[in-house]
Amino acid sequence: MTEQLLWMHGAPFALGNTDEDCPAITPYLVEGDNRPAVIVCPGGGYGARAYHEGEPIAQWLNSLGISAFVLRYRVVPYQYPCALLDIQRAIRTVRFKAGQFRVNPNKIGIMGFSAGGHLVSNAGTSYNKGNKHAEDVIERESCRPDLLVLCYPVITLNEPYAHVGSRNNLLGIEALPEKVAQLCSEAQVTEDTPPTFLWHTSDDAAVPVENSLLFAAALRKHKVLFDLHVYAKGRHGLGLAEDEEHTNEWTAACASWLAFNGYKS
Repeated sequence: MTEQLLWMHGAPFALGNTDEDCPAITPYLVEGDNRPAVIVCPGGGYGARAYHEGEPIAQWLNSLGISAFVLRYRVVPYQYPCALLDIQRAIRTVRFKAGQFRVNPNKIGIMGFSAGGHLVSNAGTSYNKGNKHAEDVIERESCRPDLLVLCYPVITLNEPYAHVGSRNNLLGIEALPEKVAQLCSEAQVTEDTPPTFLWHTSDDAAVPVENSLLFAAALRKHKVLFDLHVYAKGRHGLGLAEDEEHTNEWTAACASWLAFNGYKS
């Protein structure tokens, strides 16, 4: 199935009409009805979107019996809140079109890598039930995801653990401290935050493992169930990590967790 634009008449704050101005989802659907679904957000420091964290991830999810949607969200020159609006719209769209996509509207997870992980954690801590009076019927749907998968995610925007490039691309180099604080995902967790799977490597030199640890600690504080997997070794941006011995076990661990949460054939 070809990509589907999230806004047919132009996205909020759009600067033009190129692909980069038009957020979209590309569906990767599996056979059967009422399938669980996961929306995939590749990383790239809010400056790009890495291919290896998009389609290959969707195909892996398909192998588990899960339909997937790769999100083309806006990156620089776009800044906050554009990417957040894009993922919220993607969740609403998949939920609204659940019958067309043959997915379960109550099993829509989101998965993000690196800065895509920040986007996912932001969406997982900043959502609403939809506007029941909106003219746009898609906007009437809830944008709360049913679970989160965070892969070596950017979580905090505060130093010393921030990925400064992601922060600058998202907010600009002169971002106000209160805006930075608002987008530190670990500070926004509540008891209503969805169940979460996290994985990271202990020697990640680009996005320190403390990012995942901070989010896990916040989940624990608010009694939200989570899986946390920290592997000894592996560079940042591994994706499926197929060539990284031991660390590549994250896919099996995640598949088990997804099945535990009802995302299975």
